Amino acid sequence: MRFGGQEPGSAEEIEEFCSTTYGVTFPLFEKIDVNGPGRHPLYAELTAVADADGEAGDIQWNFEKFVVAPDGSVVSRFRPGTQPDAPEVVSAIEAQLA
Repeated sequence: MRFGGQEPGSAEEIEEFCSTTYGVTFPLFEKIDVNGPGRHPLYAELTAVADADGEAGDIQWNFEKFVVAPDGSVVSRFRPGTQPDAPEVVSAIEAQLA
């Protein structure tokens, strides 16, 4: 799923853009479905977890955040409106580093 028509190019075009424009050298995911009947299995697991309001389900926008424990379990979900450095996000991450 593309949010707002983002990333319309092929995987190769996106990789080229990211490396040329931003100097990205780390591996990128291929484009995958995060919602709907073709949802990738990773996102089937992630979206089964409820957010702080008790809501599970579809990804609302591409800035949704998940905290995954070292054992692979999803321990927190934060919707797009939550800033990456919000105290609750930092706390959830730090709890997994202990």
